[in-house]
Amino acid sequence: MTPAFASPPDPSPSDPAQPPGTAEPRVILLRGVNLLEAAGQPPRRADVLIQEGVLAWISPRSGNSQSGPLNTAEALADALETAERVDGADLWLGPPLVDPHSSLEDPLLGRAETLESLAAAAAAGGYGTVALLPWALDWRDRPERLTLGWPEPLELLLWGSFSQGGADLELARHGDQIAAAAIGLACGDQLPPLALLERGLRLAEMGAHPVLLPPRDGSLGQQGFVRERVEALQAGWPVDPAASEILPLELILGLSELLPAAPLRLMNISTQEALQRLARQSTPPPASVHWWHLVADSSRLDPADGGWRTVPSLGGPQDRQALIAALADGLIQAVAVHHQALDAEEQLLPLDQRRPGLAGHGRVLPSLWQALVVEAGWPVAQLWQALCWGPAAFLGLDPPSLQPLSRRWILFDPQAPTPTGAGRGVSLAANLPPEIGCGRGALAGSGLRGPAGWWAPGFPRPGTDRTARRPGR
Repeated sequence: MTPAFASPPDPSPSDPAQPPGTAEPRVILLRGVNLLEAAGQPPRRADVLIQEGVLAWISPRSGNSQSGPLNTAEALADALETAERVDGADLWLGPPLVDPHSSLEDPLLGRAETLESLAAAAAAGGYGTVALLPWALDWRDRPERLTLGWPEPLELLLWGSFSQGGADLELARHGDQIAAAAIGLACGDQLPPLALLERGLRLAEMGAHPVLLPPRDGSLGQQGFVRERVEALQAGWPVDPAASEILPLELILGLSELLPAAPLRLMNISTQEALQRLARQSTPPPASVHWWHLVADSSRLDPADGGWRTVPSLGGPQDRQALIAALADGLIQAVAVHHQALDAEEQLLPLDQRRPGLAGHGRVLPSLWQALVVEAGWPVAQLWQALCWGPAAFLGLDPPSLQPLSRRWILFDPQAPTPTGAGRGVSLAANLPPEIGCGRGALAGSGLRGPAGWWAPGFPRPGTDRTARRPGR
């Protein structure tokens, strides 16, 4: 794929949300950091040397080998001697997160978001891989429209389109899109007509590449934008019945039984009724969930807050708890950012007149750490399964892992204050959701952000004893 811009999205020194450039390369030795090396491996404590944003050395599990480019004992000793030492006891180092589906309308001239601003926002949020839906002003349904890309270490993947122009009238050229490196095929935000869907699946030009289907019928939604629960009825919101998700889900599950080899994926399951139906299926298709549905519900938002308008509609507390349980049990495999940016002008419209959607890659990891690790008691490795390894499997990718000589790593500090308006200053989107939770959790470092900005400004934090003296000092 051809990059749309020539250089990595290094942060601008004038941007207070981004680290400023540094005059001298920083070499950091993280002592005893919590390491999330790969899927299926338990976390462990390790010493990690980072040089100019590259993982230069990771202390091995045994003392008989060394991991990294410092392939002589003398080179390693010199690097360890001169490195700035940081206590990593409270920090977590892991591979970057994976977003299985988001959207971008106008990559070059967008007022709400551009390809470059989205790259910067994704990197600031710890996302190294983003898969873009074909939803755009120029619908990405042909090989010549599947040429967007990001420079390394970021990875941009593109979903091809199931139908021409997303109109659900004629099939797009599936084989040509797959040959042009589409990660799979995706529909719009409504389930296509059954006849078109079955015909495309029987042709099977996508091979083993996934087909992303929304279990959603807007004609059954009664123009509501909050799920039909007690809290929404009490607030007087226009409600969306669970049937708008259940009935199309039944069609998808029927197709999965009729065509068991079809590589179906469910996009953004949102109701407890849908989860109950999935649980009764012998082999349900892999499913994703919108991250905001794990954090917010119709009982946790003030009527004046943003964050009400999403597709699928926001549910009640029972839906949120059911989604968290299904994610923990593996009934849901992947958490999606499902980024849909709106500009400031559209965000000023009344709630019922603006388009639905939320932006905010920078909000996901801190918010879900609070909701799942702190409140629900999840192990940290289980959170990485939901945000990294599970989404990679959902897309048919190899599971990410930490590799020496790589810039694909993120370092998370769950105790650091979340930057005010996390995601602002890099993303152009005006529709970031409100903050829910204690306001803690931030990236302390990331190789995704370029040589000039891999280490967060002001870290170690003032008032904490994180920087140890070098030997002999």
